[in-house]
Amino acid sequence: MNNIKTIFTIKDLENISGIKAHTIRIWEKRYNLFQPKRTDTNIRYYSSESLLKLLNVALLNKHKYKISKIAEMSDEQVKVTARELSFNYAVGDEAINSFKISMFQFDKVLFNNTYNKLLHKKTFRQIFKDVFVPFLENIGLLWQTDTLLPAHEHFISNLIIQKIQLNTENLEYITTKEDITYVLFLPDGEIHEIGLLYLNYELVLRGYRTIYLGQSLPLNNLSYFFDSDTKMCFVSSMTVKPYEDKIKGYFKEIDEILSTTNHKFIGIGNKAMLVENELFNSNIKVYPSVIKVLEKI
Repeated sequence: MNNIKTIFTIKDLENISGIKAHTIRIWEKRYNLFQPKRTDTNIRYYSSESLLKLLNVALLNKHKYKISKIAEMSDEQVKVTARELSFNYAVGDEAINSFKISMFQFDKVLFNNTYNKLLHKKTFRQIFKDVFVPFLENIGLLWQTDTLLPAHEHFISNLIIQKIQLNTENLEYITTKEDITYVLFLPDGEIHEIGLLYLNYELVLRGYRTIYLGQSLPLNNLSYFFDSDTKMCFVSSMTVKPYEDKIKGYFKEIDEILSTTNHKFIGIGNKAMLVENELFNSNIKVYPSVIKVLEKI
């Protein structure tokens, strides 16, 4: 975590903005839009200010602003014009780009305005699937290249979590399906809960009774529910934990617990898919994503 970069290569800029490195170089040389610096060993790098400017330039260019005209603007004009566009146009790629700018600038107002604009065109479910999911996937790719600070990811994740919780609260809590109770939790040490929170929203929306237990829960904390006569379906999402050398043992423990009950277990994520071909209790299912789970419920 302490090794995450605070300066950016041109490849970083390409990964974050979606603008090809070749195009960035042309904008830089022909229009002087960016001024890269050099390390002591003469390697070019870009500041966080250059990154934010590129995101704003990309947004303006997508909305038919010519690069030659953008180059005539001051940095402040670029920022203000892009922010205004973000407020007025919040669909698909434009919204994702606005959320990126919001994340890197820690701009809560921009996030909420972009989200509210989306609500005029899409339902919350559509926003989550069409905008938040690809946006979060992009964040995951940025993590792999060590481009994000933890503070960036925490900031934007908490804003998305607030929207999920708000929409869950706004549902009418009338349980129409009494045959099974869903118990949602994350394994011990796991904190990435956006997908699980959204699944909880969808289950409540569909009339199921849910018990949301949240982050980092050891299996032995679930004994009360394991011992229940009420039919339970335990659901857990696995992004980081358990580690790969522990995942099979984790599922074996669950398998032993469920063998004397009528409960079910659903594991979600790439970690869960590592045991896809193991011969566990038929009540254990694994899925690569929350979306795939929803297709089966």
